Amino acid sequence: MFAGVLPPQLLLLGTLVGVVSGVGDGPAVQPGAGGAANATNATADGGNSTGSGGGGGRAQLSPVERAKNNEFYIYLEVAFGSLVAAVLVYYIVLNILRYVRQITSLHNPTQRYFAIPNDAFARLKQHVLYAPIVHKRHNRELRLSTAINCGTLPTRFQAIFLTVYVAVNLLLCLVSIDWNGERKRALVQLRHRTGVLALANMLPLFVMAGRNNPLIAWLGISFDTFSLMHRWFGRVVVVESVMHTGAYMTSKIESSGWAGFKQTMSSDLILGGSIGTIAFIAILFQSPSIIRHAFYETFLHAHIALVILAVVGLWMHLKELPQMPLLVGLVILWALERLFRVGRIVYRNIGHGGTRAVVQVLPGEALRVTLDLARPWTFRPGQHVYLYMPSIGMWTSHPFSVAWSEEQEIEMVGQGTVRKEILDTSKTNLSLVIRRRTGFTDRLYSRAEKAKDGIINVRAFVEGPYGGVGMLHSYGTVLLFAGGIGITHQVPHVRDLVAGYGNATVAARRVVLVWVIQSPEHLEWIRPWMTTILALEGRRDILKIMLFVTRPRTTQEIRSPSETVQMLPGRPDINTLIDNEMQGQVGAMAVSVCGTGSLSDDVRQAVRRRQQHGNLDLFEEAFTW
Repeated sequence: MFAGVLPPQLLLLGTLVGVVSGVGDGPAVQPGAGGAANATNATADGGNSTGSGGGGGRAQLSPVERAKNNEFYIYLEVAFGSLVAAVLVYYIVLNILRYVRQITSLHNPTQRYFAIPNDAFARLKQHVLYAPIVHKRHNRELRLSTAINCGTLPTRFQAIFLTVYVAVNLLLCLVSIDWNGERKRALVQLRHRTGVLALANMLPLFVMAGRNNPLIAWLGISFDTFSLMHRWFGRVVVVESVMHTGAYMTSKIESSGWAGFKQTMSSDLILGGSIGTIAFIAILFQSPSIIRHAFYETFLHAHIALVILAVVGLWMHLKELPQMPLLVGLVILWALERLFRVGRIVYRNIGHGGTRAVVQVLPGEALRVTLDLARPWTFRPGQHVYLYMPSIGMWTSHPFSVAWSEEQEIEMVGQGTVRKEILDTSKTNLSLVIRRRTGFTDRLYSRAEKAKDGIINVRAFVEGPYGGVGMLHSYGTVLLFAGGIGITHQVPHVRDLVAGYGNATVAARRVVLVWVIQSPEHLEWIRPWMTTILALEGRRDILKIMLFVTRPRTTQEIRSPSETVQMLPGRPDINTLIDNEMQGQVGAMAVSVCGTGSLSDDVRQAVRRRQQHGNLDLFEEAFTW
């Protein structure tokens, strides 16, 4: 009866929690080797079982122990659901406040009220939400050498959340077990407990793995953050799997020896669990940042294969147990996400001549890829797509920010003996700028470089668009930082805000674009689009562009075309630039950054230090793996 009152996100969330809670009514297990959650006619030491499973050691829990495990299972899932609901409410309220601010600022040239910070929220942003773990390092990668990349550090808020999450799981694994009693009984309890908790953690683990994770849009949390949590949830599942398996093996070997343990491998229950645990351990050792960054495509294919192997083992392990419906649900969830991706690719790229890509070599070892899409779609600033080029990268896909989007009207002329019908239809062109790196981008650049005039035309498939949750329409002052290829994220925001100012649909009154490049020749990456932006109505009233060239060949290269478009040598002083804008700040201020890790960390630190002096929000665009 609440269907017409509650938002669909909350209804789906309640359904998921209800399904998980229902599955938890029986004794739960995890994809670890050996050991099930419960069976009748078994001994407490895990040996000489007379239940099904061929001597698998399916020891019985007492009703109190079983109820306790089910409670922990449900508590953990309800905690996940409650956290999602709390963040959802926060995000809905935040968006309502931003919309109200946007509407009330449309015809307010000063927006003074919105420039004043809320002291409590400012402190929260400064010391928790925007803060790195220590000092200022967050997005700058930890490198042992040019070839060994150890990844990035989480923010303080992310670190707090992950620490609490790991600590809660450890506590739930160990609490309410009689460690002072009989050793064999304690191992049985530990085995069942860790199986229950690992299975409980697999639901969010699977949800966070998908590109079409609905929580990204519902909660306003980036795919990058969910990838971080996915890795840590996975590590916890592996550790609980090993504890689950270790508890069974210890109990079985102590009671029956290695010979007795080997006999249990004839059971699908134990064999499947062993396969699952080995697969999870392999995932743990092939997924560190050093391996992911050095051999990403190899890692990705091996990761998917190992996950499939783990699910097959888990299917064997659970097929006679009450937890099987949850595994079926997880497999269906994963399959639906994959089918949705395939369906989206087919719909977006098949028919109407298909999607074609024109690839053009640009100065500075870059490429401009113009995609002529088979079907039109609506693009928002800040979005990215996954690009497939079978002739270059076979079935692999790679994410790139959309730098530009245009709608073209196409005349469809129908021939007839009596009359001609002219139908106007629209077609979407998306443009990407890709910097040459290794792997796919290197192969694509090499092929285009060898072509006549440095241009090739190839068949492509585009998946997306994704992202675009951080819109800037409610901010009176917008400061956009870009480093190198990061300009592709900021150009759509510039066009959107300048056009919105001319149409009186955004709160923006001051927009400053700061772009750090190595050479003036990099201006060719976006020259045609910036020409279009500079011709927009009202551009001179709102937009200022500052170009910082870090490696000019001569001083003659540094020329400022006008007061609103300035070119300067060297690196920008982030603190000075933000202070200058705050002196004339109109309304709330958005500071967005997309670029190198060091640039992002410098901007983050400067924004944190000024939380008490003005209403500043930070938007950081990053894609790590």
